[in-house]
Amino acid sequence: MELEMLPYKNIELKTKKVLEQLTVSSRVLAELKGYSNTIPNMHILINAVTIKEAKDSSAIENIVTTHDDIYKVLTESGYKEENAKEVVDYRNAIWTGYEQIKKEGYINTNTIIKIQRTIEHNNAGIRKLPGTELKNSLTGETIYTPPQTEEEIRKYLKNLEDFINDSEDAIDPLIKVCLIHYQFESIHPFYDANGRTGRILNILYLVLNKLIDSPILYLSKYINQTRQEYYTLFNKVRKNDCFEDWILYILKGVEITSKETIELIERMQNEMKKYKDEFRLKLPKIYSKELLESLFYEVYTKISYIEKACSVTRITATSYLNQLEKIGLLESEKVGREKIYKNMRLIKVLSDD
Repeated sequence: MELEMLPYKNIELKTKKVLEQLTVSSRVLAELKGYSNTIPNMHILINAVTIKEAKDSSAIENIVTTHDDIYKVLTESGYKEENAKEVVDYRNAIWTGYEQIKKEGYINTNTIIKIQRTIEHNNAGIRKLPGTELKNSLTGETIYTPPQTEEEIRKYLKNLEDFINDSEDAIDPLIKVCLIHYQFESIHPFYDANGRTGRILNILYLVLNKLIDSPILYLSKYINQTRQEYYTLFNKVRKNDCFEDWILYILKGVEITSKETIELIERMQNEMKKYKDEFRLKLPKIYSKELLESLFYEVYTKISYIEKACSVTRITATSYLNQLEKIGLLESEKVGREKIYKNMRLIKVLSDD
């Protein structure tokens, strides 16, 4: 069956069930947006959430790694763990897309290509060779054949681009996310990283439409935990044009993920307050807001980070970190030729699901 162009014709998008779930999902997402704006340093939250998202999204593609390896790759350029490096590349792709749409105010095909290129570290771009088929991994049966030629793929991507940037079509943005995600994955424009690129596209669309101010809401953990349902409903749309259950599934994911992100923010804020109180009590002479925030910024820190964040010498930065380790607020480890300092309390917050 040939893939239909957007907007889909003769599809009922506003069923009673969809409107009920849309109300709930929109309310919780608005609550997340408001709550996230109360955080003094938003970059601390964004960094933490994008690491979790990169890990969860990559796991869907069977790229499995640990938080520890991810943080070491972020901290030590010579640290080699291929899956962790792929996760870090994914996080970089999130930032690439976010910075681009904040600068340009729209999403186009070039934005999508740039995201995929950042994930994959190659310039293969849009598929040019025919023969791509999506198969059942167990039986080898072909379950779907996406558009084949580059010309055809670009035609569908231009149509998707127009749909994404049309703000006057009277379709609620949260419902549009469901349709955009389905359409992009059905176009399957790249040789690899279609799933990861599509999941980044989801959050960029929400940011573009001001449903959220920064890239802190991701569906990857939800999709990973309900993977069988995701694929079943996806195929149900493909075979029967049955969109209601698909839209309900994505909207429910927005609700659940928004609530989980609010809980994560609360846990981070509580941990940061306890950490701050202990820091000020035991080391009042070296305490500063800049030093505290730098210890929560990248989870693992090193001397050069503190030099820059606090505008101090290397000797002073080393002294700060050693004193914090001595009172138990940090743990150190040698990675390559450099010593890194780990905020184990924050690591536990981010690792606990």
